[in-house]
Amino acid sequence: MHAIAKHCNYPLERSSTESRPTVHGLDALPIFCDWKLSVSRVAADVSPRTQALGSNRLRCTNAGLPAQLQFAPRLNTLPTMSSSDAIGFRWLRTGDDTFAAMLPAIDTARTSIEFESYIYTPGPIGERFRDALMRASRRGVRVQVLIDSFGSITLSDSFWEPLRKAGGEMRWFNRLTLRRFNIRNHRKLLICDQKLAFIGGFNVAADWEGDGVTRGWRDLGLEINGPLARELSASFDEMFARADFKHKRFIRLRKRAAKHPESVHAAELLLSGPGRGRSPIKHALRKDLLQARTAQIIAAYFLPPLRLRRALMEVARRGGRVQLILPGKSDVPLIQLAAHSLYQRLLRAGVEIYEYQPQILHTKLVIAGDVAYAGSSNLDTRSLNINYELLVRLTDERVVAEAREIFAEHLSRSRQVHRMLWRKSRTFWNKLRERLAYLFFAKLDPYVAWRQLKAME
Repeated sequence: MHAIAKHCNYPLERSSTESRPTVHGLDALPIFCDWKLSVSRVAADVSPRTQALGSNRLRCTNAGLPAQLQFAPRLNTLPTMSSSDAIGFRWLRTGDDTFAAMLPAIDTARTSIEFESYIYTPGPIGERFRDALMRASRRGVRVQVLIDSFGSITLSDSFWEPLRKAGGEMRWFNRLTLRRFNIRNHRKLLICDQKLAFIGGFNVAADWEGDGVTRGWRDLGLEINGPLARELSASFDEMFARADFKHKRFIRLRKRAAKHPESVHAAELLLSGPGRGRSPIKHALRKDLLQARTAQIIAAYFLPPLRLRRALMEVARRGGRVQLILPGKSDVPLIQLAAHSLYQRLLRAGVEIYEYQPQILHTKLVIAGDVAYAGSSNLDTRSLNINYELLVRLTDERVVAEAREIFAEHLSRSRQVHRMLWRKSRTFWNKLRERLAYLFFAKLDPYVAWRQLKAME
């Protein structure tokens, strides 16, 4: 039987001896400076492997993006997975579990390895991954590595020289410039032999070592066996081919007026990128929430757009149960403050809010009725409108049931936020700080990003 969530009064107090969370703070940098993005149009190198992937379409849309961000057609021709496809999933519930699965997969790969990460640090775990990739390259495996230059700002290019000398390929996604500062690849992905893939919220850093209870951040990964790995491989190809931004066409990950599929799939890959058009991730989430009677969400950063918030509140108002697990400790405290500004309205609508206590929470999981979502995307404006992200939509009964178990385990280590106690604990200065943080992350950040994208027209 799952443990029942603990309850506490607010505000929460921590012991003065309690260790404070490590703050990367990368996403909290002031991006509102008058930086104007320019774009080098990126040419598409369409691989035969990607062209051969069939005619069913991933749900990508480009609505609202400038002409320079035209998305190459090959990601619009990737197949979605039907319930008849042979495919397997395994949840990876801790950082230790994830690294223990990924490193042997690299060591046993025979033909190809594709690795994509947002944060990669040069410590012991980073060296273990690099050395495993080097060994694979030396035994004849094609190794390709794509690292976001903003997320991995502390990592030097020389760190990858041993891999290059061993025959591997490494590229930085969007080398840092003030003119392209907002374009970030937040995806986390490992694919071995186009048959085995790993997705989730995990980066390669010491913060992800541990169980998320006694040490390390709490996060979630998903191991995927089967044809979906080929789709993920094709998405990697697109990002890798355009990482340097030196070609004539720049990446565009959303096709204008694309619609979410009506049929139900065992697994569906959803990709998104910068712009204000219809996001396949937002569209799918909202549609499933509007049809659900229950919703269970774990989010590291919770600043969903208004229509998603309304969908959550509508589930609660019509008698359904909505449970949110949000961070009690955050690596970006300003985003946590911004999320606090939403609590009172959600609580008043009947949404239950809990805060995870043991460690920093980085899990990304949505369960809407009989559907689960896993991947790199947070439920905030930057993930849903600006970053390159991926989610997998899952309808397999066993997989969704296990997702509910994962939610219950998180819940057992969380404390509930009570509406009346929360309201009484909010001082004027609390509300002011929270409102300013909300305006920055939910309004100013996407507005500046959109203006920079418009400047590319």
